[in-house]
Amino acid sequence: MIAYQWLLQQRTPHAEYTNNGSSSDNNNNSNINIISGSNMNPCAVPTPVPDVDGDKRWLSIHRRFISDCREKDPDVIFLGDCIFETLQDTDTWNQYFAPLHCLNFSIREDRTENVLWRIENGTLDNVNPKIVVLHVGTNNTSNSAAEVAEGLLANVAKIREKLPSAYIILPSLLPRGQQPNALRDKNKEINELIKERTKGMDRVQTVAIDKGLVHTDGSISHHDMFDYKSLTNTGAKKILEPLHDLLSQILNENELERDLTPSE
Repeated sequence: MIAYQWLLQQRTPHAEYTNNGSSSDNNNNSNINIISGSNMNPCAVPTPVPDVDGDKRWLSIHRRFISDCREKDPDVIFLGDCIFETLQDTDTWNQYFAPLHCLNFSIREDRTENVLWRIENGTLDNVNPKIVVLHVGTNNTSNSAAEVAEGLLANVAKIREKLPSAYIILPSLLPRGQQPNALRDKNKEINELIKERTKGMDRVQTVAIDKGLVHTDGSISHHDMFDYKSLTNTGAKKILEPLHDLLSQILNENELERDLTPSE
């Protein structure tokens, strides 16, 4: 629960989780009231993905990521879901991110609670990246925007616990679905919550990457998102330049600080 304690110290939210997982305003409280036991927000409870198929594939991927940490020295680690997992080894990845010494620890169907479990179980051990890029939440389709936002913030807290000096970058959740829908609206609300609740957090920054995918009629093209959820190369190149620019800026500033540090 250390992550929650850090989270409560960093921000002043105003929601209380009720039995049905919804949130209610409570302007008299300066902190989130995390309800223990069965009523705890499921998005913020570390949970592995059930091995429904019986091949332990998800756990094998997790163990491979841990092994990569021992063998490589990345400057940037991506943590999350399908949005970045599908970019691995694509032209977009090779153009924007491979030159920045990145490792991609994204798993397609991961939810906030699954990434949180992975962080607690070794994903960020034995590694010291300058930046962690966290993108997760679009797969939490059954949870409210407030719950997903809390799950994201729990991940931020756990990353900070593991990597005290790293920058944590939070790209916005993307719109989804060919036509306007409730899940698209919820992702937009999550983005607004995260942007507001991370203000003032040290070395935590949001970056909008959700621009340019939705046409004037509200539709999304399969040329940009092949399944109306995950990016094509065309869609990725259209929106990921702001993220690349931010990562490059942070890495360059870190390099400059190191160069200016007097040698002992």
